[in-house]
Amino acid sequence: MTRIKLATVWLGGCSGCHMSFLDLDEWLIDLAAQVDIVYSPIVDIKEYPEGVDLVLVEGAISTQEHLELIHKIRERTKTIISFGDCAVTGNVTALRNLSGGAKAVLQLAYVEQSDVNPQIPHSPGIIPPLLDQVVPVHQVVSVDIYLPGCPPSAPRIRAALEPLLGGEKPEIVGRKMIKFG
Repeated sequence: MTRIKLATVWLGGCSGCHMSFLDLDEWLIDLAAQVDIVYSPIVDIKEYPEGVDLVLVEGAISTQEHLELIHKIRERTKTIISFGDCAVTGNVTALRNLSGGAKAVLQLAYVEQSDVNPQIPHSPGIIPPLLDQVVPVHQVVSVDIYLPGCPPSAPRIRAALEPLLGGEKPEIVGRKMIKFG
């Protein structure tokens, strides 16, 4: 039996989707018997690999790093699951769009709301370059499956993953599977 190469990615979001993934509890043992986790914030792998079968992408595209990574992910992955409301719609992460772009957000966060030493950090590597607009994953690359929820529940995640492990596409229909929030 060929093991599925599974990845999970955390872009602009709160990590709630990954916490919900961990709520799969004992089913994670069954999952581990069928997959190799080849990339995830849960493991210490630094470079997104080639030949990934399935990836759960949590979060919206909000930085230049996210933009570069999502293109690499699409190029190297068979099936992308937009994992949670931020990845599907932009959700809370995209509220930043109401502030008028990256410069306005940095000004607000680091100068206007600062109590001590109001200045935008400028040393390389401190703040990843922000995009002017936060966008959901499908606005940058094609997405194969959408799994909404903030976060999606563990049973919903399992209902999406189990058919994929058997080579079938999951049926994401009905309120139980497509409810946002």
